[in-house]
Amino acid sequence: MMGPKEKKERALGEHLQLKAFRSASPKGALTRKPYRPGVHGKSRQRALSDFGRQIKEKQKFKLSYGVDERNLRQIFKRAEERSGSTAENLIQLVEGRLDNVVYRLGFAGSRSMARQFVVHGHITVNKRIVRAPGFVVRPKDIISIRPESVAKTSFKELRENLLKYAAPVWLKLDVAKLEGSVLSAPKDIETPFEINVLVESFSK
Repeated sequence: MMGPKEKKERALGEHLQLKAFRSASPKGALTRKPYRPGVHGKSRQRALSDFGRQIKEKQKFKLSYGVDERNLRQIFKRAEERSGSTAENLIQLVEGRLDNVVYRLGFAGSRSMARQFVVHGHITVNKRIVRAPGFVVRPKDIISIRPESVAKTSFKELRENLLKYAAPVWLKLDVAKLEGSVLSAPKDIETPFEINVLVESFSK
């Protein structure tokens, strides 16, 4: 049965990994039905206006990273205050969030699942439990699954699954220890967003 997360992906026309491993699998809703939900889902869509594109990119970004409008405005303000490209700074800030790093290390199949792991105290940073999904990691930080949590059902097959997983270049994964280290600021990141369109929506 299709859930609300999959309907959102269909409405936006993008695989945003909202439903863990199912999203991009043959069973995923967008794979099976690559059109918008509803009676007129298969009808031809009108070209979006510039404003419409900005709204769509903002929705995709917020859904993908699990942030609300208030969080996103705060993150954008910090990105603007940094030197360099605001677009690149914005991606670095959201990619550096603890929930995203847990996801990027392969410890969770989606960012929403990673968020739950963090909130429920399964994740440590430098051997201390951190329950804030928005905590921003830094180079040399060590992110681990708490030893007491490893025996839980959610993590039982994780080591085996991680043997086939390649972490991003800015992270180093130690499968045996179920931990990852941050090597640098997030880089070489491919996203489904038109990030410059998103930046334009906040620059007005």
